[in-house]
Amino acid sequence: MSDSITTRGPAFARPGRRSFSFGIGTTGLRQIGLIAVLLGLWELASHTLFNPFWSSRPSLIAARLWELALSGELWLHTSTTLQEAGAGLVLAALVGIPLGIVLARAPEVARTLDPVIMGLYGLPRVALAPLFILWFGIGLFSKIMMAFTMVVFIFLMNVMEGIRTIDPDHLDLMRSMRAGRLYLVRRVLLPAVTPWILASFRIGIGLALIGAVVGELIGANRGLGWYVESRGGQLDTTGVFTGLIVLMVLAMLANQLVGFVERRMITWR
Repeated sequence: MSDSITTRGPAFARPGRRSFSFGIGTTGLRQIGLIAVLLGLWELASHTLFNPFWSSRPSLIAARLWELALSGELWLHTSTTLQEAGAGLVLAALVGIPLGIVLARAPEVARTLDPVIMGLYGLPRVALAPLFILWFGIGLFSKIMMAFTMVVFIFLMNVMEGIRTIDPDHLDLMRSMRAGRLYLVRRVLLPAVTPWILASFRIGIGLALIGAVVGELIGANRGLGWYVESRGGQLDTTGVFTGLIVLMVLAMLANQLVGFVERRMITWR
């Protein structure tokens, strides 16, 4: 498989790397301060440098969020997109991880399938969205499949590369000590591939959200993507930015969750 894609994985999940934290420590305070400064500059610029019609302003977005929360629309659209992206991400992990393990253990098969896999990976899934709506309808399943196709190759290729990085001498040493297959999986395979799986989740979160939103843009009657498109059609920039801000918050919280799991997995490894 191509190293240009898979070798980027460890940068997102390197053991010992400290990223987001659920506790509000020094790093958390700096992050909150940075966000507050950026929002303040945005608010100031919308009053002094340009017309808020073009990019709205944080105060208007906050008011819109409150309005949507009171009406129940915020939960309706957010939960729909979360279901689509979350289900697509989990399905991609359930398919991509085992398939990556199988192909890594069968290098001849992997080399044979490599052109097909890379060809499918290179297909612009945005162009497939109308077909997915045609095949699966405008319900949740078409968006789940869109998110799935955006992420599954990330899991597949990262897991393959993670297994290939295992030192063969390490495996030979364990076998010479009569280590069983389950012991090798638990003590060698899983610790080696865990950072790559977590890296896939970090990358996949954003891609799954993109897949869900693209599907909603093509055909839907609810969801954050549908809301953004609907507000954009009415030249409601505040509504557009409200939907985008919610998507950003979802991605940030999901990555924070992966970071929390990553720290627990580092202890386990």
